[in-house]
Amino acid sequence: MRHGGQILIDQLREEGCDTAFCVPGESYLAALDGLHGQNDIRTIVCRQEGGAAMMADAHGKITGRPGIAFVTRGPGATNASIGVHIARQDSTPMILFVGQAARGMLGREAFQEVDFPAMFSPLAKWAAEIRDTDRIPEYVSRAVHTSMSGRPGPVVLSLPEDMLSASADVATIPASPIAEAHPGEADMNAVADALKNAKRPVVLAGGPGWSQQVRDDLTDFAEAWKLPVAVMFRGQYSMDNRHPNYVGLAGIGIDPELGKRIQEADLILVLGPRLGEITTGGYTLLTPPVPNQKLIHANPGAEELNSVYRADIAIVASLGSFTSRLGDLTPPASISWADETAQARADYEAFSVPRETPGDVKFEQIVAHVSKALPDDSVITNGAGNYSSFIHRYTQYKGYRSQVATTSGTMGYGLPAAIAAKLVGPERKVVCYAGDGCFLMNGQELSTAVRYELPIVIIVVDNGMYGTIRMHQERDYPGRVSGTELVNPDFAAYARSFGANGETVLKTEDFANVFDAALNADKPTLIDLKVDPEAITPTTTLEKIRSAALK
Repeated sequence: MRHGGQILIDQLREEGCDTAFCVPGESYLAALDGLHGQNDIRTIVCRQEGGAAMMADAHGKITGRPGIAFVTRGPGATNASIGVHIARQDSTPMILFVGQAARGMLGREAFQEVDFPAMFSPLAKWAAEIRDTDRIPEYVSRAVHTSMSGRPGPVVLSLPEDMLSASADVATIPASPIAEAHPGEADMNAVADALKNAKRPVVLAGGPGWSQQVRDDLTDFAEAWKLPVAVMFRGQYSMDNRHPNYVGLAGIGIDPELGKRIQEADLILVLGPRLGEITTGGYTLLTPPVPNQKLIHANPGAEELNSVYRADIAIVASLGSFTSRLGDLTPPASISWADETAQARADYEAFSVPRETPGDVKFEQIVAHVSKALPDDSVITNGAGNYSSFIHRYTQYKGYRSQVATTSGTMGYGLPAAIAAKLVGPERKVVCYAGDGCFLMNGQELSTAVRYELPIVIIVVDNGMYGTIRMHQERDYPGRVSGTELVNPDFAAYARSFGANGETVLKTEDFANVFDAALNADKPTLIDLKVDPEAITPTTTLEKIRSAALK
């Protein structure tokens, strides 16, 4: 006989779980007891449920296995919902366990009671409540499989506290293999024929299911066929950005030349992305429902294909199974688009040259320096804000999973993601970028980084405002500033108060030595960059936006 908490943890161990992020709560004490005294699953105690859920999402992104988070009912679950939304939009395998009121109290609006299946159903891939202790292994096994099969995504399981504390004599279910769709011969022949008949093809890569092998297969395929490879928003880790076939990022901050190239392509081969609003530039790079370009769309989720864009060739397949077959395709003896690929690469390189911005701290130069200074296998994380456009434009992502960020544009993500990345790969250097508004949405997780002795580097881009909203405000309501100014703490002192290192940089030339020391420190280091508010994007200033709007 085991109590439900032990049954649940034993099943997670069987499924290969090695880390659980949590904020403790009385509603799932039995699960915390199940985690006690065993070394197979690390318990990472966080300071807020949103941070815990973001860490679980980042863990799922990096490992390809479900990230695990435990939170309590009511406010704990509502805080954690941000991570579920991220995992849904980013197609990340993740399982959120939520403590719940006792079964005999449900339906009375008991203390912190929420109908969690109803609450999370629009956000999660599957949301359910376990009512019987002896069915815990069944639910957990299904949750793991559901989160990873087809288009991956988050699962939420509600755990009534008396169900979890009750005992049952039930066996742990052996971990089951994940169902994987494979392309057929007809699919691959159709891809080869379409490519051979193309004049201006472009590959668009990203989405779920990536691994080092998938990356290698894509690279070999692009080389053999001399294809230009663009990547989806925040999918820049999909290919070494130094490779001659890599031609840049589709989505926010796209190089206009690349945008034009995608629009004028006669064939788009989409490997993984679901073709959402951001990747398609607000549905302008490809026009729905029938794009001007011939479209080949390979995606692990059948429900994604033809949901927005009608594909000429729609292939339900995991990314791994599809890219492993690309090497079987024989390119034509003469490839007519080779010069176009070379030109696309040249355009990318020209676009990546830093353009000077106002102020004593040139953020574009700092991003370029960090990119060059980091080892190839380093990880860069970020949340949301205009500062990230500098990172995407001037960073060369080299190794696999060197980028961990959200496609959903969620603020506060960078620090939790950096913590998760360092836990997964302690040997890798990890750098988090965050705006001043972005950072303080989860700044308390510095405590987590210090507690678990994680020597990450946090670079805070401090311009005293919610920059993205201010930019839009100047465009739509020029000169009428409202609700976007910030009064910030001394971020370096804030970091030191947690036991981390804290540094302030007021001039560009001071950054290199500070960063080098931070990169080799034995504990977390926060570097506060005092940047000019006028340096709002890599290409314009607030004054220019305001002046243009007033004309």
